[in-house]
Amino acid sequence: MRLALRLAAKGRGRTSPNPMVGAVVVKNGRILGQGFHRGPGEAHAEVIAMRQAGKRARGATLYLNLEPCCVHGRTPPCTEEIIRRGLSKVVCAHIDPNPEVSGCGLARLRDHGIEVMAGSLEREARELNEVYIKHITTGYPFVYLKIAQTLDGKIATQNGDSRWISSPESRRLAHRIRAWVDAILVGVGTILRDDPQLNVRHVKGPNPVKIILDSTLKTPLDAKALDGGRVIIATHQRADSSRARRYRSRQVEVWQLPPDDRGMVNLMALLRRAGEKQLTSVLIEGGQKVFNSVLKAKAVDKLLIFLAPCLLGDGKESFGDLGVHRMADALQIREFQTRRVGADLLVTGRL
Repeated sequence: MRLALRLAAKGRGRTSPNPMVGAVVVKNGRILGQGFHRGPGEAHAEVIAMRQAGKRARGATLYLNLEPCCVHGRTPPCTEEIIRRGLSKVVCAHIDPNPEVSGCGLARLRDHGIEVMAGSLEREARELNEVYIKHITTGYPFVYLKIAQTLDGKIATQNGDSRWISSPESRRLAHRIRAWVDAILVGVGTILRDDPQLNVRHVKGPNPVKIILDSTLKTPLDAKALDGGRVIIATHQRADSSRARRYRSRQVEVWQLPPDDRGMVNLMALLRRAGEKQLTSVLIEGGQKVFNSVLKAKAVDKLLIFLAPCLLGDGKESFGDLGVHRMADALQIREFQTRRVGADLLVTGRL
């Protein structure tokens, strides 16, 4: 099963909106076939592994990190291929959380006399597919909040200089994370201040969809972020229609969404729309106002904080007022972990 998980992870950043799946065919202690799902429309991991095993798959055991599919989609159901090839046992890490098909794959195999087991390395498997699980069960994307800050919690000097707080190794990892997610989101303040490209550099991988939170449509038409790839400007329903048309003439999508009680873009409406458009994961990169808004809305699933070994003293803080006035009300971070990345410390946790 650990091999199946490692294989599944090879599809990271390429399988959305599908889950990452790896599969291994074993018989008499020998691996006969293995594979992983490479992306929508591509062969499923189970099928690849069974094809490698060929006729030797009869009577073998199939290990995979997710219940095999039992419905027709872009590809035929894997359960029928498992039955046809005569495997005797299937071990999966956990049941498919998709409420429309959950449990039907194992039930189908069981009805054909195939022994089935679920629960092997379930925690690790669920963590691997946390994005898929959140999206398929709620309709919302999995939201990462990434910050590069100093030890004293600053994201820039007082005059706005932030290049570079984090180490080259941290920046390379940040670009790898961009390649893994479906979309990257920043506020218009970040566009006006830094004019970022919001693409993937330093590593190989697909560019994410760019989402700019811009209630008053202040994004310059010559902003670097508008060049290349799919771009979405999220604004509210009362935004200037003539300016919206100018963005659309640049092939920029303009999502006009309901305002919140402050007259700004309703973040939950934005995330709901993103989920409906099959954007299963969103990486939020700035700035402070956006950080505050998503935290107050309790929309963040996982924090990624790169801590650089330096102090700024007077500077721009990562977070502003979160409305917390008692320690008992502080936002609690679960599954808190740390790791070294170059000279920096990467702190991760769930909210």
